[in-house]
Amino acid sequence: MKKVFNISLANRSFTLEEDAYNRLSEYLEHFRTRLAASSGVPYTQNAEVMEDLESRIAELFAQEVGTGGRVVKLELVERVTRQLGMPDGAPESPEAGPAPAAGSATERKKIYRDYDNRRIAGVCAGLAIYLDIDVVLTRVLMLVALVAGLAGFWIYVICWIAIPKALTPTQKCEMYGLPVTAENLAKFAQSTNK
Repeated sequence: MKKVFNISLANRSFTLEEDAYNRLSEYLEHFRTRLAASSGVPYTQNAEVMEDLESRIAELFAQEVGTGGRVVKLELVERVTRQLGMPDGAPESPEAGPAPAAGSATERKKIYRDYDNRRIAGVCAGLAIYLDIDVVLTRVLMLVALVAGLAGFWIYVICWIAIPKALTPTQKCEMYGLPVTAENLAKFAQSTNK
């Protein structure tokens, strides 16, 4: 009989076996120290990345075990930690094997306003990323629509209201169509605006 722990991860409740709990704790602590050493960003932004990481781990656990009260085992924790990797892209330990490539699996892009590259509200920059076109082209097209008539103004305002801004590292990964891995979260932690 194994000892189990009930934990809350990103406001979701999970039951982990003792060895799975220890492995997850080690991974999170190791990730936290590596992130602080490799990113050079303030603690508050590291905390945001850690919240996003825990949220992603909780999503992966929920996909596997559901909400039926099944116990998370060590194999699942190891599979999830290998999938997410470390913030600098290196494997967590020599026996962990190689980290997954950052661009190996692209996910579907979601539309967000790119608040880091904004001129006014980030609408044109976000549309450019979503459509895979040059941001200058989207700005010129929006300017032409604005000069051509009042419709261009209303299109911009509606997009400004309807499209959310990408603030968290997870949202930025989704905006670019990147998998939500530890390495990608750490990349976007440096550009996160508070």
